[in-house]
Amino acid sequence: MPVVACLLLAACGPERGDARPPSAPTGVTAQAGSATSVHVMWNRSTDDTGVAGYEVHRSGKKVEDVPGERHMVDVEGLKPSTAHTFTVRARDAAGNLSPFSAEVSVTTPPRTSDDRTPPTRPERPRGRAEGARAATLTWERSTDDRGVASYDILQGGTRIHRVAGDETTALVTGLRPGVRYTFTVVARDAADNASPASRAVRITTAGAGGESGGPGTAPSDFRAVGRAADDGYHIDLSWVPPKTGGRITRYRIHLDGELATTLNWSAPTPRERVSYSLYAGKEPGITHTVRIRAMLPDGTWGALSEKRTVTLGER
Repeated sequence: MPVVACLLLAACGPERGDARPPSAPTGVTAQAGSATSVHVMWNRSTDDTGVAGYEVHRSGKKVEDVPGERHMVDVEGLKPSTAHTFTVRARDAAGNLSPFSAEVSVTTPPRTSDDRTPPTRPERPRGRAEGARAATLTWERSTDDRGVASYDILQGGTRIHRVAGDETTALVTGLRPGVRYTFTVVARDAADNASPASRAVRITTAGAGGESGGPGTAPSDFRAVGRAADDGYHIDLSWVPPKTGGRITRYRIHLDGELATTLNWSAPTPRERVSYSLYAGKEPGITHTVRIRAMLPDGTWGALSEKRTVTLGER
């Protein structure tokens, strides 16, 4: 009888719930889309049971709830000519909340209420699949009497991405393998006037057995040079970030085929060229191979860069 009572208590007792929160979102960026809207993006969080959603906060107040499968949102109804600060946190199905991300600030441009002239249509749009789950789009710059504030990327008439008005490239991630997609590009000015949509670009992603990231997701012009210092030898690295339409905050360095270190920047890295010095030990004459890869806006890792070979102490 006591055994039965124990079994009943075990069966009826409270279950041990999920108490582990998701990781804090990283790589948060904010881009003014018009005088009254801002496009906020972040890298996906991780969780042992899955991320159910994200909360976007502005100046300490929640302004958006976003489903877990998305990692960007347009915050509308903002004041023009105003600095806005955003942060993001993740939530799992049990209601556990992650720590807040780092804060990012952006200033909306002034409203030009008398501006009713939309930008010109983006011309010569082009695109290519970047493996099985991404695509790169490029276009020629639009013109506007007051200046282009942003470009919207539309899929089947629905906006799925936004980049700054000085960009002419966008990396669209989170696609499915072996699917034919149709994209168009729309230019927008600070008064929220929208251009006609560009000509449609049709792209088919690689099949499920293909690479997840194509060459356009890899850092380019990758350089590696050995250098002697008082503490031993270093490998000085530099590269151009992949063109994603935003800034990248996380990279992985692979040394001799193995992961050597992960680089995390609290603020976005430069768009033109990034530099880093990797400590490689005190023994001369050793030859190393080095490659690098970037974390893409959807939280996945892009393709590895070209391989570079360095012999320490070599003149």
